[in-house]
Amino acid sequence: MTLPSWRSLLYVPVTREKFVERAHERGADAIILDLEDSIPPSEKAAARAALPAAVPKVARHGAEVTVRINRPLDLAVEDIRAAVMPGVRALVCTKIMGPDHVRLLAELIEAAEVARGMERGATGMILLLEDAAAVLQAEAIARAHPRIIALGVGGEDLATDLGGEATADTLELPKRLGLLAARAAGVLPLGFIGTVAGLSDPEGYRLMLRRSRALGFACASCVHPAQVPIINEEYGPKPEEVERARRMIAAFEQALAQGLGAVAFEGQMIDRPVVERARRLLERAR
Repeated sequence: MTLPSWRSLLYVPVTREKFVERAHERGADAIILDLEDSIPPSEKAAARAALPAAVPKVARHGAEVTVRINRPLDLAVEDIRAAVMPGVRALVCTKIMGPDHVRLLAELIEAAEVARGMERGATGMILLLEDAAAVLQAEAIARAHPRIIALGVGGEDLATDLGGEATADTLELPKRLGLLAARAAGVLPLGFIGTVAGLSDPEGYRLMLRRSRALGFACASCVHPAQVPIINEEYGPKPEEVERARRMIAAFEQALAQGLGAVAFEGQMIDRPVVERARRLLERAR
């Protein structure tokens, strides 16, 4: 499955009409219409019923649409039947237990696609690992099915499972394990090393994102629209980085034509791995 070039994914409770109406104005690359934590049990059925109208609304400015489903199997079955439809790029699958859990959900998604008359495989999966047992299976989970497009390690739920606090120290190792597993499996590493805080300390939030992007995270989700532009700036290629990458590639190609495998470029020695990162940056910018 082709991976998206997302930077930001914004959670929107599907039953909050005023949030749904304005979601397309927020600048997020993807919208996550939420059926899970932001929806109380008494409103689950109404949330599913709201999806057909909400999907085209939040996609009006070109954002891709995903839907976060519930973990309990009885709810997940109903959520998948409601959420799989044209216009939904992927389902955010919560509290993944292991590879077999992924394959079960993938089977349910395929059945829903067939029932809708959709192409099989059209709906991707974004996996969230939210307890210690899942994190320790991260690599096997990330490789469990070709529908997987992204994998992230949760913060609050994982910290609770660990009996700790959702601090950078607590989350550093699990988040890095998720990052390694995602990159090894060729899917997007979703998230950052830190907590979801950011409204009270936007500069600290920005620095945390900058560090996380430098470590290799590709995209991040957020719950408040004010966080979207910060994620986009820190997880997206900056114009000066794009121009430097172009110059670097040109200099390296000229060196190769001269029979050289490495060359000095603007005070830095560059070789193939460095140039490959520059090529990836240009591809991401496109």
